[in-house]
Order: sequence, then structure tokens, then C-alpha cells
Amino acid sequence: MFLSMLLIAGGLALLIFGSGWLVDGSSSIARRLNVSDIVIGLTVVAFGTSSPELVVNLIASFNGSADIAIGNVLGSNIFNVFVILGITAVVMPVAVKNNTVWKEIPFSLLAVLVIFFVANDHIIDSYPNSEISRADGLVLLSFFSIFMAYTFILAKQSGPLIENEPETKTLSLSRAIIYIFAGLAGLFFGGRFLVDGAVAISRNIGLSESVIGLTVVAAGTSLPELATSITAAMRKKSDIAIGNVVGSNIFNIFLILGLSATIRPLPFNESSNFDIGTALISTLMMFMIIFTRKGRKIDRLEGGILFTSFIVYTVLILNQSR
Repeated sequence: MFLSMLLIAGGLALLIFGSGWLVDGSSSIARRLNVSDIVIGLTVVAFGTSSPELVVNLIASFNGSADIAIGNVLGSNIFNVFVILGITAVVMPVAVKNNTVWKEIPFSLLAVLVIFFVANDHIIDSYPNSEISRADGLVLLSFFSIFMAYTFILAKQSGPLIENEPETKTLSLSRAIIYIFAGLAGLFFGGRFLVDGAVAISRNIGLSESVIGLTVVAAGTSLPELATSITAAMRKKSDIAIGNVVGSNIFNIFLILGLSATIRPLPFNESSNFDIGTALISTLMMFMIIFTRKGRKIDRLEGGILFTSFIVYTVLILNQSR
């Protein structure tokens, strides 16, 4: 038990540092290419901070731990909105551009709906069992390619960056490359340790792998998003803060779950529909809070409501597991 907890702690540390190095290195290179904040938030930062989920899911998929792979993605998406966006708004109210309200957030809503339809073979087609098959994985990856095409169009329309921003950390090209490789190494080993430790603990204390994936693993792999969004909000870079959350949620379902299912079909437990429903509700809450607010902003009170919603959700899934 102690060794398993040590694996989880060490894995989380490597994931956090690894994703930080990866974000610093890749963001620096993106800055050299004169890419705007919202595009960096939706792509470079979202991918960098989602890389722990990607590594954990790929390892879980190879190991046949489907419940951890699916639980990690759904749990991370719920954690991103309720906790990360909630805490970020409490620290510093988050302003949101119209583009994000009408395009990126609906795209993340579409991602949740798509995963419901591709996963529920038993409900939709009356199959004896449900799974996210390789064909489903390819469908998810196709949606991801559409999102990336949209992002490249957005990059062309967004115009150049303001030069000499004081908040921007730019590394030399050689140092940026070293950061990227060091980050990838930290993510690989951190993800391996985290999955092994989580599976061992779930067996020892009698919790299902799904619950472990939805709580410990999802929260742990989402820590880079939390740190990134809070830092971005404090630096008054709301585009990166909101783009990081929304972009990560899109990456998690379309890219990470798509790759995981393509590598190995993921058996789907219909009890996970509760978590899909919660992910859908969290996205709708984010959209409605922003849409109904004058000035398109998430203030401290609304951030507190989001965070409280996560506490309620956690209590519910822990009660269900008993």
C-alpha cells in the first residue's frame, strides 16, 4: 500500500514537472512563430497540459484498464470545468470572448454528446455489450482533425501578437527543445507510475478502477491545467485560461480517448453514463454562466458555484461505489 502511494505521488510529481517543461518549451517555440494567445491556449497549452491524461490513457489502454482510461477522461473534463475554471474565477474573474462562447464551448459540448453516442452500443443498437471500438476511435480522431482545422483558420484570422509582452517567457531554441524532451520523459515515467499505483490501490481498498480514474487519476492529471489557468488569469490573460480548459476538454475526448480506443477497444460500463451526464451538465453550466452574464464573464460567485458542484458530484460517485 505504501509503495503504491509512493508510486502515485512520484508519478504526479513527474507529470506536473514534465507538463510544465513541455508547455514552457512548446509555448516558447509557438511565440517565435507569432501565434496569438487564444490559439496558444486552444492548442499548445491545451495539448501540453492534457499530455498527462494522454500518457496515462495510452498506458491504461495498453494494460487493458479501460475503466481508468474512460474515467480519467470524463473525470478530467468534469474537474476542468468545476474545479479549474471555478478556482480560477474565484482567484480572478475570467472574461470570455464571443468566439469562445459561440464556437469553442459548443464544440466541447459536441464532444460529450459524441462520446455518449459512440459508447452506448447496448442502448442505441441493443448490442449485448457496449464498447468504444477502433472505428469509434477513428470517428473521434476525425472530429479532432476538424477542430484542428478550425484552430488553424482562427490562427490566420487572429493576427500577430503584440511584441515585447513582459509576461511572456521566451527560451532559446536549443533550451526550448531540451525542455520539450525532458517534459516528454517526465510524462512517460510519471504516467506509468501513476497508473500502476492507482490500479494497485483500487484493488487493495476495494474501490473500482472507474472511481479511481474519476477521482485520484483525473484530479492528478488535471493539476497542470489548474496551475496554468490560475497563472494565466492572474496575468490577465483570460484567453489562455479559458482556452486551456475548453481546449483540454476537446483534446481529452476527441484526441486522447480516440487514440486510446484506436490502440485497443475500450469496454464501456453503462454506469459511466452518469459521468457523461455530469460532463454534459458542467459544459452547459459553463455556457449558460457566460451567456447570461453581461460582458461575458465568470465572476467569483459563479466560480464558487462551479467548485461546489464538484464537491456534490464527488460525494455522489463515492456513495455509488459503496
